[in-house]
Order: sequence, then structure tokens, then C-alpha cells
Amino acid sequence: MFVTVACGAVSGFHATQSPMMARCLKREKDGRKVFYGAMIAESVIALIWAAAGVAFYGATGGLQQALAELGQSGVVYDISVSLLGVFGGALAIIGVVVCPVSSGDTAFRSARLTIADWFHIDQTNLLKRLAITLPLLGVGALLTQLDFDIVWRYFSWSNQTLAMITLWAAAMYLARHAEKWWYSALCAVPAAFMSGVSCTYILMAEEGFRLSMNVAYPIGALFALACTVLYVFSAGGKKNRQLRAGQ
Repeated sequence: MFVTVACGAVSGFHATQSPMMARCLKREKDGRKVFYGAMIAESVIALIWAAAGVAFYGATGGLQQALAELGQSGVVYDISVSLLGVFGGALAIIGVVVCPVSSGDTAFRSARLTIADWFHIDQTNLLKRLAITLPLLGVGALLTQLDFDIVWRYFSWSNQTLAMITLWAAAMYLARHAEKWWYSALCAVPAAFMSGVSCTYILMAEEGFRLSMNVAYPIGALFALACTVLYVFSAGGKKNRQLRAGQ
């Protein structure tokens, strides 16, 4: 679920919205409401659809068969119209369509702003905005020619890997700057979990290294352990240096 629900469980994709949201928020503390609120809302939506799919088709096997026969859009239409009628189903389908469209829109804009900030490109000029936007849209057009299921799997994995990296970075920041050491554990614990998930998935996946479960799971656990040990030593060394400096 933490990999499949790529935008609702532990999401790295929401971090891509930071360059844009930083320009919209009036106060920094509002970021908690915006980002936590978005992730919680998407988690609820994802769980509702997962529950609806399993309940409507009887079990996970029936849902998988329906996905193979009807595709994702067909399953959404079948569930929405059958449970909510024509009007309610139309509203549900519109909601399903709006989410990826709005996500794609904000992703492209965030990518443009990130590139502009990185290379110090002024975005008040329309031609300079187009100079970044058009190549990005070209890359997006090329991706639409690929098998969406494969693209989504790579996106899901890279999304959670980004979340893992961000959580470790946040854990180190808190370890160095927070008043109490255990504040960093709020990020370190999910970071260790996502390290194991991301590593294990890419080792086992068909689009990855296709290793057996008996090999992938131990390597994933060792990778998570190694990341945790490195974090503990790095954070502990920093704290000791700070204590010596204070003395």
C-alpha cells in the first residue's frame, strides 16, 4: 500500500509542490495544514477506492480480474455508475479525472519554478517561461507514448524513494537543530521503514532486478539497518561536538 498509493501514504510527490506553495503561503506554519491536510485527504480517498474495489468485486482476486479486463478507467466507471447512479457516477468520475489533471498541472509548474530557481532564470518574462515550459511539455508528451502501467510503477518507486531521502534529510536537520533529540525520531522511523520498502520493491519488481523474495527482503532490511546506523552515528557525532563546544 505504501508503494501503490504513491500520493497518499508517504508521498515524495507532495515535496515537488514546495517551490510553488512557498510563493502562496502567507506564513510558514501554514505549510503543516496544507501538506499534512493534502496527504491525509488523499490517503482517505485512496483507502475509499481500495475498499470500494475489493467490496464491489468480492475480493482482491475479483478486482485484479476486473482491472485486467476493463482497465483502470473501466473499473472506475463500473463502480461509480453502479453504486451512485448516472449523475452521482458522473460526479465521481469527474473527481477522479480532476485529481491527476490538477496534479500534472502543478507538477509541471513546480518543475518550471525549480529549474528557474536553480539556474536563476527570471520568470516575469513570458518568453523565458516558455523556454522552460515547452521542453518540459515535450518530455511529458514522450512519456504519454509509453505504457502507463510501467511509467506509474517507476513513478511510484521514485516517489517513495524521494520521500525516503527527504525524511532522512529532515531527520538529520532535526538531530542537529531541534531542542530535543527525539524530535528527529519522528522522521527517522518512517525514513527507515521507507528505506526498506523502496529497496525491497526495486529488487523484486518486474521493472527492477526481479530477485526472489528470499533475497530481496533480507537485502531491504539490511539497507534500512545500514541507513539507520549511519544516521545514528552522524547525528550522535554532531551532538557530541555541540556538547564539547558548549563546555
